[in-house]
Amino acid sequence: MSYSDPQLGRMARKAGSKSGFVYEELRSAIISLKLEPGAQIDKAELCKRLEVSRQPVSEALARLARERLVSVEPQKGTYVTRIRMSDVAEAAFVREALEVATVRQIAPAMDDESLDRLMLIVDYQSVAAAARDIEEFYLLDVRFHATLIAQLSFRRVAEGVESARAQTERVRRLLLPTPGRNPATISEHKAILAALARRDPAAAGEAMRAHLVNGLKHLHEFAAERPDLFEP
Repeated sequence: MSYSDPQLGRMARKAGSKSGFVYEELRSAIISLKLEPGAQIDKAELCKRLEVSRQPVSEALARLARERLVSVEPQKGTYVTRIRMSDVAEAAFVREALEVATVRQIAPAMDDESLDRLMLIVDYQSVAAAARDIEEFYLLDVRFHATLIAQLSFRRVAEGVESARAQTERVRRLLLPTPGRNPATISEHKAILAALARRDPAAAGEAMRAHLVNGLKHLHEFAAERPDLFEP
């Protein structure tokens, strides 16, 4: 499969390390499900397509293995890991703890400009949902949560959420086409914003918790329907 445009690849390698470039390309492909759970990664094809040697590819894969996004099986090959329910549960726990704490912290001093920006994102999500533009809806969903985290200005919190996101985002991508899930997401985002507009920390925290718990509930339902993509 195509991981990136060669011209973009050359530009990206000039801006950073080759292994970092390969890592970002593969991580994006895994999280976006362009590389599905269980897919084998062809190192030779990857080197050719991204115009890099085997060393940066090996370094990138080692980093992804530490994040449990790929698994290296001696004498067999390297594969995108199937989604482990235990990893998702742990990541969801971390996200809930950090994002609930975030909205509780930012609620008292939430400014109208930030609220308007967040509401605009939700409005755009409504347009994307109506157009059945799943990719745009997903990107806006990521932006909504990232904008909330940015209000906190705690770098390590942002890094913690991003690390947990690696395990939960594949699931969120899978759930996007589920009938009724996108309108529910929009309603849940609006509930979070309504609590923030009231500068109510407790209500904001509960609205965020409900949003994340609902997503996990839908995941378990989906996993029962598609067990081939998951591991215990």
